[in-house]
Amino acid sequence: MRAVRCTRHGPPETLSIETLPDLHPASGEVVIDVKAASVNFPDVLIIQNKYQFKPPLPFTPGAELAGIVRETGAGVTRFKPGMRVAAYTAHGAFAEQALAREDACIALPDDVDLASAAAFTLAYGTSYHALADRAALVAGETLLVLGAAGGVGLAAVQIGKALGARVIAAASSAQKLAVCTANGADATIDYSREDLRERIKALTDGRGPDVIFDPVGGEYAEPAFRSIAWRGRYLVVGFANGEIPKLPFNLPLLKGASIVGVFWGDHMKREAELGAAGFERMVGWIREGKLKPHVSKRYTLDETPQALDDMAQRRVTGKVVIEP
Repeated sequence: MRAVRCTRHGPPETLSIETLPDLHPASGEVVIDVKAASVNFPDVLIIQNKYQFKPPLPFTPGAELAGIVRETGAGVTRFKPGMRVAAYTAHGAFAEQALAREDACIALPDDVDLASAAAFTLAYGTSYHALADRAALVAGETLLVLGAAGGVGLAAVQIGKALGARVIAAASSAQKLAVCTANGADATIDYSREDLRERIKALTDGRGPDVIFDPVGGEYAEPAFRSIAWRGRYLVVGFANGEIPKLPFNLPLLKGASIVGVFWGDHMKREAELGAAGFERMVGWIREGKLKPHVSKRYTLDETPQALDDMAQRRVTGKVVIEP
């Protein structure tokens, strides 16, 4: 099988394509013929050794995929060869075959587009865990999504609407905000040309958002937090900006607000039943048309370095996928 390999840490152009032996599952594992693998911002960080999860070299990047079960290991009862699945793998997805634990796989109906399914697990799992579990967002509240045109950002917009919230999307261009509006955002903020605090104030009648979803970090974190509503919840999802903000501790005190960490990977390990229930709920929303992963571009396996560079440079909106 062919696979993308990271043999030394560095930018996307240091990756290579290698031919490796076919995979075989250990107990409790399945081998999947990969039809589509989603690209996420952590993939850009992992190959540079800048992420909290650090697989040993050499490794194949790629954290989530969709495809057809090829082979099952001992003890696997939920899946058999020929079944369509989506899976979270942490690494190994940018290849023609991938290994996944049985409990990390989701069975897919025959009518589900595999590229869309590949873009579902990490982004939607993270956003659902953040909004439903960590923030306990309820109908009627106001949600502000920073970096709203990215993969987890658009997932948060859609999930926020499914939960009944009023959603304000913030992004860096009119083009990106148009995508957010098409995915359900009620109002938008272009923070490349608008004052973030003043625009939040105008859109919330001075009250501020109840929940702020932040996968970006950097310079907009403090002004956003200063705008939060009383008893608001600020969700720390990631630092796509590359800068971890230093928020003054007096801000949560004055607003009676909470800074809430979101780590979906450990959530799925520690609270697997809760995570499975969340996915079951989201599958129902997909069938109702409330959720639809936005796949903006597709790449071949050989184009994986370009896909990762496009993600790093924010040239794409929503999710992009590799199709081996």
